[in-house]
Amino acid sequence: MRLRALRLSHPDDPWPKEPEACPRITKNINQPVKLKSMEGCRRRRLVVCISGLAATGKSTVARRLAKALNVKYVSGGQALKQLAIERGYSPGGEDWWEKPEGLKFLNERSSNPEFDKLVDAKLIELASREDVVVDSWVLPWLLKDGYKVWLKADEEERAARLAKRSGMPIDVAKEILRKRDSESQDIYKRLYGISLGSDLSPFDVVLDTTGLNEDEVYRLLLSLIKLHYGLR
Repeated sequence: MRLRALRLSHPDDPWPKEPEACPRITKNINQPVKLKSMEGCRRRRLVVCISGLAATGKSTVARRLAKALNVKYVSGGQALKQLAIERGYSPGGEDWWEKPEGLKFLNERSSNPEFDKLVDAKLIELASREDVVVDSWVLPWLLKDGYKVWLKADEEERAARLAKRSGMPIDVAKEILRKRDSESQDIYKRLYGISLGSDLSPFDVVLDTTGLNEDEVYRLLLSLIKLHYGLR
């Protein structure tokens, strides 16, 4: 199948009715789902999985997409934070994972990956029964259905975003990102045999967000999701 996507246009420009080639997207996009109009026929559920390494923008865009599509937003990271609370941690703010307590919990997860299995099982159960946008590190590998997006960005961009979010020097942000990437890849390799960040086979779209702002990523993905599900 030929690559199909929407171009990135100026915010004041209308989106084109027909998709054009987009060099930032490196995976094929499935054909739009044809929704049957027969009375009593149930439409296909809308399940969108947004995945990517830390500081690629997955949580931010997933929240906006869920609101625009009028469906529930679920965060794997927030579910893990709830487990952390039950373990006596006090997670708060998006930068908690980069703080000493968040990194300590990451180490605990590495020694006991059952935390992640519990969260993933809950996400799978939820995505199997209702319309939802999920941001999750690994759900795209575990879920049979759904529209799956992998967001990526180069290390400099990710470190700059993390440094701005957490108020830390760039070199510290890079060190933390490398630790988080390594620990997370190890956890999911041991749990599921997944090569996080290198195996992109489950994804409908792989989008490089380097140099893109939040609104550009959101508008592009919203257009692709609507195209896929035949929404207006």
